[in-house]
Amino acid sequence: MNLPPLILASASPRRAELLRLLKLNFRIIPSAAPEILDEQLSPFEVCQLNARRKARAVAKKNPDSLVLGADTLVFLDGEIMGKPASAADAERMLTQLQGRTHQVVTGISLIHLRAHRERIFAVSTDVMFHPLEAGQIRDYLAKVNPLDKAGAYAIQEHGDLIISEMSGSYSNVVGLPVERLRAELSTWETI
Repeated sequence: MNLPPLILASASPRRAELLRLLKLNFRIIPSAAPEILDEQLSPFEVCQLNARRKARAVAKKNPDSLVLGADTLVFLDGEIMGKPASAADAERMLTQLQGRTHQVVTGISLIHLRAHRERIFAVSTDVMFHPLEAGQIRDYLAKVNPLDKAGAYAIQEHGDLIISEMSGSYSNVVGLPVERLRAELSTWETI
């Protein structure tokens, strides 16, 4: 793809790895924009709002670049499950998720300030957990660091121990819906 200079406004090594799969050249400039968790907004709205805030904060200092902001959250029955505050909170989250289907939503914002172009979208994937006992949850948590992961888990890190089914984009659950992103980025080649 012949894109303007691309910036990933995220410190996530998982997002950078997924973006490299698209064979794109990009710089990483993590955004300092705080995330908003507003229960009055839908899952799609929350993720899109946060992605836009992150991208915009970086784009203001890099107006000639195409800036990619992303935000991934887990939702169970409409309730936001962000990153756990502690090991006990991670265990509580996985206990709530066990045996149930939840949604992983990633909001994406693409902004090029100089060209006055912006595109915001979100992708949702349904994920079903195995029924899990307390010991299985503790075993899983001993294998991963849940504190930097929405919903206290990572599909790519021993996900087979807790996940029984998935419907939708695998890469979305990791943190960047590469299939949709590839299609969206193709429209930016004309800048």
